[in-house]
Amino acid sequence: MSQSQDPMEAAFEELQQVIANGGEVPLGMLLDLTLPVSIELGRTSMTVQEILRLGRGSVIQLERLAGEPIDVYVGDRRFAEGEVVVLGEHFGVRLTRIITKKAATEAAA
Repeated sequence: MSQSQDPMEAAFEELQQVIANGGEVPLGMLLDLTLPVSIELGRTSMTVQEILRLGRGSVIQLERLAGEPIDVYVGDRRFAEGEVVVLGEHFGVRLTRIITKKAATEAAA
């Protein structure tokens, strides 16, 4: 590794070499990866006209009922379901169900 090379870049190069040589990727190399986590309360569709009328205090009705589980995504994959909780002055999500690969496949079918 050259002195100016980013440590993440060097790790990525090492990972590429392991894969290119047909070896298995050591789990330890993946543990420090940072992945985006998104919480989806619900979805809806709106016309451009409706969006342009939105302002401070506007309420957007979602296609999900109050009390229904919310979705937790890791990257673009639905990972879990949960419920909204209050932690002091912050909101959080308590995971209530981890979505297995089998359950995700069945739900998509």
